[in-house]
Amino acid sequence: MKKKVGYSLATRLSIQLASQTALGLGLLCAGIFAATEWSFIDKQRALLTTKLAATRDAAISAERAGGLPEMRRHLQAAIPRRAGTYLELHAADGELLYRDPDVLPNHAKAQRMEFTLPLTVGEAHGALLLDITEDSRMLGKLALILVTATLLGGVSAGIACAWRVRRTMEPLRALADQTRAISPGRMEQRLSLAEPVAELQPWIDQFNAMLRRQESAYVQLEAFNADVAHELRTPLAALIGHTEVALSREDRSAEALRDTLTGNLEELQRLAALVNDMLFLSRADRGATARCDAASPLADLVRQVVDFHEGPLSEAQLRVYIDGDAQVAVDQPLFKRAVSNLLGNATRYAIKGSAITVHIGVNAEGGAEISVENTGPDIDARHIPRLFDRFFRTDESRTDGHLHHGLGLAIVAAIARMHSGHTMATSGGGRTRIGFAVGRSYKL
Repeated sequence: MKKKVGYSLATRLSIQLASQTALGLGLLCAGIFAATEWSFIDKQRALLTTKLAATRDAAISAERAGGLPEMRRHLQAAIPRRAGTYLELHAADGELLYRDPDVLPNHAKAQRMEFTLPLTVGEAHGALLLDITEDSRMLGKLALILVTATLLGGVSAGIACAWRVRRTMEPLRALADQTRAISPGRMEQRLSLAEPVAELQPWIDQFNAMLRRQESAYVQLEAFNADVAHELRTPLAALIGHTEVALSREDRSAEALRDTLTGNLEELQRLAALVNDMLFLSRADRGATARCDAASPLADLVRQVVDFHEGPLSEAQLRVYIDGDAQVAVDQPLFKRAVSNLLGNATRYAIKGSAITVHIGVNAEGGAEISVENTGPDIDARHIPRLFDRFFRTDESRTDGHLHHGLGLAIVAAIARMHSGHTMATSGGGRTRIGFAVGRSYKL
């Protein structure tokens, strides 16, 4: 299917600006023409008014001097002549009293003014004509000039607007070129302009922020793939080794084979746990939310988790205290899993014979906050932001990798997100406190 090409923003802006310029110029020229025409009409009316006043005075004087029979002779002498004006005057009975000797040409354009003169013998009716042929010709030439100026101005404005718009849109083309140059192998590249544009800078900042997130996600994905390969390689290598040994010896007893199968089963269970945890994190990343049960005291759920960890806690000679309580609706299995991961993590790093405290409270946002605090080695400040990353361990040697695969705190973070919450971690002065917040609650 042929891809539909969208309209050019530069072309559209150029046409709109040119049209607006031509419209404004046209309105200006129309105003000039109207003002000129009005000036001509005003001048013509002034000429006719002057002629009419002289005619009225001459007619009244002629009637007083000799009466109606003598008016013709007196009017001929008394009415002033003006080039381009034509006068006819009739008595009330239709008798012609006066007519200018010149005759208006047939092709000429004229402005007509009719009038009535009150005389003692009755009203006289007259008509004044003014030849406006020259004025009309001048107005026609002016109209042609103004129309031509409008068209030429519109075309010139269109060319100028197109050039200006293209220059103005140059930053967008530069950004498009920079965007095309970005590839998975050049994730570090960012958008920038030699001369910052106020309207574009927010878009550039947001796009660069998105690139930073993409780069971080890409790096994390590569690290995640490497960590997955590392985590799977050890149990798979153990399974393969044990199996090869078992197959290489024909005189192995049933008890030896049972031990081999038991070891393989443990490795397979570890692989199954790893795969299940990864599937759980995948569902959380796709936006899965917790199915919250009825609101219940969180301290009761924490006590259940502590009872479950009684064996490891006794072996490490650790005491557990629960400080505070809050009531909130949570997905109880997920909540207990998160607390179990935090408690297991604290048990691993707590000093033997010390105490672990589980704090439960309400934060400023009105959510329930649960944190597990233990006494032990401080966590390096540069590791704090990455504690909840997948497969992240503060001990690079991974000496206990066969027991822990580094997804415990990542699962805590996922469970917090599923409850619309967040995680927190602090470490210093021999005390480490790691926790998460969930939902909305009220303190008991």
